[in-house]
Amino acid sequence: MASPVLADKPAVTPLPGRRRRPGFGRRDHVIGWLLIAPAVVYFVIFLLYPALAALYYSFTDWNLRSAPNWVGPANYSDLLFDDVRYPHFWKSIRVTLQYTLIAVPLTLATALAQALLINTIRRGSNVFRLLLFLPVVTAEAAVGAIWRWLYDPQYGLVNSLLGLFGVPGQNWLNTPELVIPALSFIAAWQCGISMIIYLAGLKGIPDSIREAAIIDGAGPVQRFWKVVVPMLRPTTFYLLVTGVIAALQVFGLVYVIFSGGGGRSVTGGPEQSGLTYVLHLYLFAFRYDAMGAACAMSFILFLFIMIITALQFKFVRQEAS
Repeated sequence: MASPVLADKPAVTPLPGRRRRPGFGRRDHVIGWLLIAPAVVYFVIFLLYPALAALYYSFTDWNLRSAPNWVGPANYSDLLFDDVRYPHFWKSIRVTLQYTLIAVPLTLATALAQALLINTIRRGSNVFRLLLFLPVVTAEAAVGAIWRWLYDPQYGLVNSLLGLFGVPGQNWLNTPELVIPALSFIAAWQCGISMIIYLAGLKGIPDSIREAAIIDGAGPVQRFWKVVVPMLRPTTFYLLVTGVIAALQVFGLVYVIFSGGGGRSVTGGPEQSGLTYVLHLYLFAFRYDAMGAACAMSFILFLFIMIITALQFKFVRQEAS
């Protein structure tokens, strides 16, 4: 028999659906487009149009003063195969690859060491974080001037420190074999962004995993290689990809260091040992009046970066599987 209380409760009728006002969806679309309009305008004017214009000019012979002359793929073929007209093209590629192979691992190792150090500091970690991040926000012109003094063969601080350990001083920026290591050390000194990202990755490692490793008897070195390094693998991969892309495009620091203070006589150091690819591109565009060849060089670099990045992703997928 049904309960009288339940029997007397009135039936609940569902509320009618809420009506949408006419034109409400259309107004949402308009507002959405207005919100993204600044980003779209910026992309079209400052990114898409310059890229398409550079693609067109890469098939022309243009000196920035006269009208461009269409030459088809001649710029690309001459850059790749004409050693007489472009004698330092492959040299700049070798220099850039050497710099990338040294600077990127050194930067990652320095950033990880700094992140591990800051992660263990209980007091004053924000101060150390600020001091280690300052080289990133310092103007490249100031960084280049400072390091030109530090590497000075007679009065530089680097040679003075080496002398304290009985190591003879070196002419860092005028010895072809030492130019790339010297530039790579500067890149490692400017590892503040990588350090912050590594520090965030370290903060994301659960304490339970560390405690379990300690209970199992793992020492600090074993915990680093068996716990920290595997847990930071996604972070390391991200920094590796972005670091390689940045190293392949290095320009400002090399330009300031080897400009001799004037900028008109920049050649990339002794025997072009510091002639990076983008510096060579800049010289073609604004020193040799060959903007068409410079645009072709930019798209060759773009394709090369795409290939290198795709190979990195493919290697990671194969390793994960």
